[in-house]
Amino acid sequence: MSLHFTKERLDHANSLLNQVAGDTEQVDPFCCRTEWQFSFHEAFSPNRKLYFRNSHSSLIAFAGYELPNIGYILEPIESYWRFGCPLLGPDAVELLSSLLLEEPICHARPFVLLSGLIPGSSLFIKVLTIFKRDYEIIRLEPSVFRCASLAGNVDGYLSRRSANLRRNIRRAVLQLADRDVVFERCLPMSIEHADETYARILTVEETSWKGIGQCGITVQPFRDFYRLMLRRLSLSGMGRVIFARDGGLDIGFIFGGITRGHYRGLQFSYAEAWSSYSVGNLLQLENVKWLCEEGIARYDLGQAMGYKVRWAELEFQTENLLLHPLKSASGSVIHSVIHI
Repeated sequence: MSLHFTKERLDHANSLLNQVAGDTEQVDPFCCRTEWQFSFHEAFSPNRKLYFRNSHSSLIAFAGYELPNIGYILEPIESYWRFGCPLLGPDAVELLSSLLLEEPICHARPFVLLSGLIPGSSLFIKVLTIFKRDYEIIRLEPSVFRCASLAGNVDGYLSRRSANLRRNIRRAVLQLADRDVVFERCLPMSIEHADETYARILTVEETSWKGIGQCGITVQPFRDFYRLMLRRLSLSGMGRVIFARDGGLDIGFIFGGITRGHYRGLQFSYAEAWSSYSVGNLLQLENVKWLCEEGIARYDLGQAMGYKVRWAELEFQTENLLLHPLKSASGSVIHSVIHI
């Protein structure tokens, strides 16, 4: 029998949601956790209703809202990038099936958005098997991720980079040899420390090309999203920040979080005045050094983008599905067509 958890009961590092997320195979395990999911909810869409259902070893996490002229929508709590999966554990599909029969949901079958499904996995196949009778299953654009193995430590990591990138890194190191640039590791362990660290991050971001162009984390709701996330990460000790500093002034940062042998990169930036010094490359290198010292096995860089190819040799894909309810004119369910 499932319990109806609330966000407040699950909003801590060792919650059932985070435990089950860690035990379930995921392409992006960090983004299944509360630090990512709940921070998104508070910053982007706080007015949706949250649904949690669980068994002993499984949990589902959805947000719901009414879309005018369409109907009721159930979606992953983080529904912007669709990085995480709302179905966690071996009983997750059955939990979702039961949720869809509950009042007040069952008076009008909702649309359901699913994200983070690994193609061909047992979870993916179970979704198709259980819901094909009542829903048209529509394949949306998949999500593509870039990752890098940290096997072999720093030397092993660099051996998998291009000769051109290794050459650029050596040049950048020599370029900064005569400058007073140092790299400061920062591990926030309290909300106060997280807020101080985030203020430094924003100060750097405001001087970067993203801050100057008003397209970075200084803009809402992204500003609140990463602030809330760093706060949560400080309570679990999972946050990792490195600052590049020149003469006591922050000129760059790189920011992410760790979970069970994975590091998830979140943001990095540097002052535009330092763009000719390859500060971004050196921040990445310093980050890899720290992660290797901690025994982290994989560096997850998130959504596949052109610049990430040189830093990450692995590519993964997840499926995003829309369960579209189909009913006959009399209201009875008709058989669906699976568009995948």
